Amino acid sequence: MGKPLFYEILEKPATSCVIGLCCAIWFFIQKKGIGYSHVGLSYDAAVEGHYWRIITSAFSHISILHLVFNMSALWSLGVVEQLGLMGLGVAYYLEYTLVLVILSGVLVLGIYHVLIHRFKFEHFRRVTAVGYSCVVFGWMTILAVKQPSSKLDLFGFLSLPISFAPFESLIFTSIIVPQASFLGHLSGIIVGYAVAWGVIHGMNSYWAVSMLGWVVVVFIYSLKRSGAYDLNFLEIESVTDPSLPSLRFVTTGNGRTLQMTALPVGGVELV
Repeated sequence: MGKPLFYEILEKPATSCVIGLCCAIWFFIQKKGIGYSHVGLSYDAAVEGHYWRIITSAFSHISILHLVFNMSALWSLGVVEQLGLMGLGVAYYLEYTLVLVILSGVLVLGIYHVLIHRFKFEHFRRVTAVGYSCVVFGWMTILAVKQPSSKLDLFGFLSLPISFAPFESLIFTSIIVPQASFLGHLSGIIVGYAVAWGVIHGMNSYWAVSMLGWVVVVFIYSLKRSGAYDLNFLEIESVTDPSLPSLRFVTTGNGRTLQMTALPVGGVELV
């Protein structure tokens, strides 16, 4: 018989907080009727200055099955918090979760840029990605290198050897869920190996807090600059960009009507 859930939560405080945050955001999204286009990350949105979507896309889920799958895998990967004697632990988990969120999102955009401008795959301009899978695949990879004897438990009954879990899960989700973002998951694996092999290293509390501070600054700045929300306390000089939707008043017989040109709608990918 396993430990009571309360004790497992105490042993995985950071994982529990992330799961709670993702569930709360999912509930808010459902209550407010928010869709992929409001919080997801796409190349066109990033080019237009919506850098804040790197954060919102990572913690947002639209489908309940998508949320359950990601959180189930993340709960199993929370064992990282219990491996302090191996140089991992809670602080390591928090510091490199921040790295995985940011770098996997940036890497996805970089891959899209190459596919669009080098290989002329224009479809990737408007592909919109949401979900925490980039981070989940990153932690799978790190644990596969650091603790290859571990197991990844999904839904309480499916157990995979962690050493093969990243690529098994990559293939499995691509087959079972056609909308799953292969590139998003692959980006998480790449960043995970970079962390596990020491290519990305040296994170500590000071650098993590500094990085988080810059993330908050860029998040707020891009949120205001993109016009997604009206942040009255922050004033930024507006710049006219012909690639952005235009807003204008049209005089009709009944008065003035507000019209806005819409952006083209693209595909959706789950990460």
